[in-house]
Amino acid sequence: MANSIKRSAGGLALQITKPARQAGLVVEDSDGTATRRAEAHVYGFDRLVLIVDSENVPMSHRAELVATAAGDTESIHRGGKATVEIAGNGYQIQLPGCREAGFEEGDTAPVRSRDGVLIIHDGQHSRLAGDLLTIRGAQVSS
Repeated sequence: MANSIKRSAGGLALQITKPARQAGLVVEDSDGTATRRAEAHVYGFDRLVLIVDSENVPMSHRAELVATAAGDTESIHRGGKATVEIAGNGYQIQLPGCREAGFEEGDTAPVRSRDGVLIIHDGQHSRLAGDLLTIRGAQVSS
């Protein structure tokens, strides 16, 4: 089930516990304590937000993903850096540029993940989210 975008001290944020674990943005020890929480770059496009692990996704891979999203949506909005944070019983991430991308507090936002990447979209960008994950899969396997 998709989570709703919420207001936090830093602006808008999204609970990303399961997708963050799946993408490797959070690494936990056997006790469930976080041993790594990723620093990430957040990029906004019309009704889509791309989150990329700054440490584990090479710049050339990031550029390909950003260019693909910008080309498909014919947009790009302000983004910024964010860190996966502990929140409640899991993890959340701040979403700089989220409003510019067309999301508001309370919007339900599906999240898809793969190897250092999270994609938040409005449901209408499911195909693009899948395409970006396919590209990321090819990047990781090459």
